[in-house]
Amino acid sequence: MPPAKSWTPSSEPPDSGEGTRDAPHGYRPWPNSGRDEPATIPRVKRPSLLDSLLERIRTKKAVVAVIGLGYVGLPLATLFAAKGFRVLGFDTNPARLKSLKRIRFQATGRFSRLVEADAIVICVPTPLTAGGLPDLTAVRRTGDAIARNLRSGTLVVLESTTYPGTTREELLPRLRKSGVDFLLAYAPERQDPGNREHPPESIPRIVAGIDDDSRRAAAALYRAVVPKVVEVASLEIAEAAKLLENIYRCVNIALVNELKTAFDRMGIDVWKVVDAAATKPFGFQAFRPGPGPGGHCIPIDPVYLAWKAERAGASAKFIRLAGEVNARMPAYIVGRLAESLKLKGARILLLGIAYKKDVGDPRESPAFAIAKELLRRGARPAYHDPFFPKPPAMRHYRGMKLRPAPLTEKSLASFDAVIVVTDHSTYDFGWISRHAKLIVDTRHAVPDGDNVVRA
Repeated sequence: MPPAKSWTPSSEPPDSGEGTRDAPHGYRPWPNSGRDEPATIPRVKRPSLLDSLLERIRTKKAVVAVIGLGYVGLPLATLFAAKGFRVLGFDTNPARLKSLKRIRFQATGRFSRLVEADAIVICVPTPLTAGGLPDLTAVRRTGDAIARNLRSGTLVVLESTTYPGTTREELLPRLRKSGVDFLLAYAPERQDPGNREHPPESIPRIVAGIDDDSRRAAAALYRAVVPKVVEVASLEIAEAAKLLENIYRCVNIALVNELKTAFDRMGIDVWKVVDAAATKPFGFQAFRPGPGPGGHCIPIDPVYLAWKAERAGASAKFIRLAGEVNARMPAYIVGRLAESLKLKGARILLLGIAYKKDVGDPRESPAFAIAKELLRRGARPAYHDPFFPKPPAMRHYRGMKLRPAPLTEKSLASFDAVIVVTDHSTYDFGWISRHAKLIVDTRHAVPDGDNVVRA
């Protein structure tokens, strides 16, 4: 029997039952690839290309391209530049490119310059469609753009959060159209905007490759900028690990949010319950309730895994239920306000519209769902947020009438109630409570008082 033919990512896979178009590098497609069951097709050996790239990374001569200069890509590009690499940053948004000032790398919208890169890192959005399904449009378009400008021996790394199988099933076929040899890896982003205790350069990174050479190259790249790199056996394991990290948070936030609604009816302060339970030194991690999670990760990532799991014939009821519980929080908060105030015609001030404390990021913030519910009930909401002097454009809330208001004694007195949505450090909640008629506190930020309702 003749030996199996060796081949490259840019060639067609051999005629073998072991490989498929979705898994041409000899791994079975998701979900079985998570069991680390390599097929018998030999991996491609590229010692000269790999050794050359490893040496360029070691000597900081490698050119690193980062595609997508948002909350993930911008800090990453800055980190590589700070560590001595030449960095090219790419983005399709002219306004964003124009706004970048005092950066330590070149930013451009000319994707033809990708040919200059030794390593290309993809940090593009992976949102949901209007119908609540995974939207990989940006990943697909980026893959096509890279394929048109890819030179032999380049390492391509996907960082965008996505469902297991994306790198192999969506990105690999597109890159193969380039007709050149390349390395392909997945290294899930681990950014936490506003977290000063864990800056990007301190966070361990997970890496996986389409084959051993790709994994080794990606590991070397990230070891050049972070203290610890964890290599895992398959792309699908790395993709699933990222989702687990955020689904863990989503589920536990949903648990404590549901406990909040139950304890409220019992007259029990949920925050004091959590604080008491947190004194246990083992077997418990404290999660605090709130108005509902925001940002790109927690409201969206569980949907990516649930969708993929259900397509594979598995149940995702628990994951779906957690999302439903969290999504009910804005209506619950407005309902708590309605117990103390007639909403029709009432002027309500939302304190904070960012999705988290001390961060100027409104994505998926529950503030907009709260405002929508207030409008539905006939109230007149406004907002104050030091990060947003003007209302940000929100794709799911186009046309919403939500105007900014000053935070002054006179302004507070003009509102019938205040809802604390985001507990920015700049807010003096003692002063606010002295001048507001009624406060609904979703963050346990305001001192106890007769005019304070916890929700």
